[in-house]
Amino acid sequence: MKKLGLTKFTFYVLGILILAFGITLTIQSKLGTSPFDALLVGLSETVGLTVGSWEVIIAFILIFCNSFLKKQKPEFLGLLTSFITGISIDMWLFLLHNLITPETWFSKLICFGIGIILIGLGTAIYLYTNFAPIPVDHLTLIIQELTKISILFSRTVIYLFFLLSAIIFNGPIGIGTVITLCLGGVSLNYFMKMIERLTNNPNLSGICTQSKNWE
Repeated sequence: MKKLGLTKFTFYVLGILILAFGITLTIQSKLGTSPFDALLVGLSETVGLTVGSWEVIIAFILIFCNSFLKKQKPEFLGLLTSFITGISIDMWLFLLHNLITPETWFSKLICFGIGIILIGLGTAIYLYTNFAPIPVDHLTLIIQELTKISILFSRTVIYLFFLLSAIIFNGPIGIGTVITLCLGGVSLNYFMKMIERLTNNPNLSGICTQSKNWE
């Protein structure tokens, strides 16, 4: 099991909190969320349980998918990240449900824009600790490694799969979903490279070493 120092653990938790905050803003914008988050919301509204609960359930399923693709034992440590992310999403939704309710198209767009930026930033921060990536993010890295193409391509393939699933469960699909499909990978790529430049720390570069083609 990988160990985290205090600094890495701080970045790990901070990244997840920022990621969850960004997800919550996209949900509250009512413009549509990323395909994965749209699936979580759709399942929550049609089947029951909270959005965060479905984060953990789907993560559990994806762990076995990743294990099959990598031909390795399931990495259950990823459940820890999904669990923290799920709790954080539910926390932010509870705190911001009545506090952030954009009404005009412009305010919704601003809310969504900030959200997608925070998602990219938060994901890059916690991934850079190279500790227990969320299974869907791990799957992104696995596809990138297997295809030898780019993180943008692998992220888009995964988004399209979850988009179809979200439509089935009546998830919040909208213009924001299209924007995420176009810019989600770009945002993640930008912040990963930015953090690599700012830290310039070989101990934190495990993920980026595997992902020089994140563009």
